[in-house]
Parts: sequence; C-alpha cells; structure tokens
Amino acid sequence: MLEDRILYIDAEAIVIDKPAGLSVDTPRAGGDSVAARAWELKLGFQREPVAMHRLDRDTSGCLLLARNPKARARFQQAFEAGTVEKTYLAVVDGVPEGALGLIDLPLAKVSTAEEGWRMVPDDTGKSARTRWRKLAERDGQSLIEFNPLSGRTHQIRVHAARGLGTPVAGDPVYGARSDAMLLHSWRIVIPRTNRPAIDVTAPVPNVFGLWLDLLNV
Repeated sequence: MLEDRILYIDAEAIVIDKPAGLSVDTPRAGGDSVAARAWELKLGFQREPVAMHRLDRDTSGCLLLARNPKARARFQQAFEAGTVEKTYLAVVDGVPEGALGLIDLPLAKVSTAEEGWRMVPDDTGKSARTRWRKLAERDGQSLIEFNPLSGRTHQIRVHAARGLGTPVAGDPVYGARSDAMLLHSWRIVIPRTNRPAIDVTAPVPNVFGLWLDLLNV
C-alpha cells in the first residue's frame, strides 16, 4: 500500500517514497502506477492527491503530491519559479574528472522506429542544468549527488551519460542494462509562505548495496 510509504503528510501535501518499478502516470499500455492507486492516499479527503512532478519508473524516492487545488497551484508556482530543491543520489559507471561541477546541456526528444524515443543533447533543445558532486568512488564506479536546476525528462540520466561520460549504473536506455538502475530521489525541499517548508529525505534502498556504507550524507 502506498500509505505505508508516506514520508510526510499534512493538509496540503503528501511525500511518498516511490518504489523503483512503479510508474507515476499510468502507462499507455496500462499497468500499475501511482496515479491509478492515488485513492490509497485520500486518507479522509474527498479528492485523490495529484503528483506535482515525475520520477522515471525505475527511479525510487521522494515524490510530492498535492492534496487540494490551492496547494497544487502553490506547488506548481514553486516548481516554475525554480525554488524547489531536489537532490538525487546515483551510482555511475566510471569516474568523472574533478570533484564537482555544473552540467549545462540542452536536451531534445528524438524518436525512431527501431529504438523508440529518448532524450539527446541538442543546442536547439530546451535548457537543462544540473549540479553534481562526487561523494565516493570504488571499483571503477562513483557515487554522485545530483541537483537538477531544471526539470527535463531523463535530465539526470542524459547529463550523467553525455555530460559527465559516466552513465547511471543499470540505465537501460543511456547505459548498460543490469538488475536495477541506481538512481534515487533522496531529498526534496519545498518552500512555503503560509507554513514551514517541507524538507523530506527518503532512505536509500538496499539495492545500492555496499555503497550504503560509503554515504556521508
């Protein structure tokens, strides 16, 4: 039950720890999703909560949902103003040069009959910027903290693969397939004028394995 994955709740908002493998929106071909199960999060309210942003199906972690229309409008304004802070943790294949930096790489969507759709770097695409910081490295891989400054589809995954040259471990589109994609929405901070900011951290899943011992966050 999604109720068991609630990290934060008040009259305006719910933040859940979305599991990897669960889509936020219902796929075109059908199947399970947060949207299809939003009734589990009504919790006494008449309306189902609405997700305010998207996480890829195979990305775990913090997902914000608005519980009423006024809160939805305020959260939407915060996202559009760029005042929402999101922090992701990822294991990447390879070791990027340097210890931190800013990836400024515009993105565009392309589609082919053979490979389907994906996002690619494109100077004429939409602006996309991501700050990154290396937390640890071992055995040819690195643990990276990403802070997206924009909200493009697959932004972190493409910036890791093409901006740093180190794709997210397990990424089936931009890297090498494996049992799991190691990308986690670790923290979200949403400022509010009418009450204290929402500041939530989602526990890093066990699929990160030995990297859990190296986290200094």
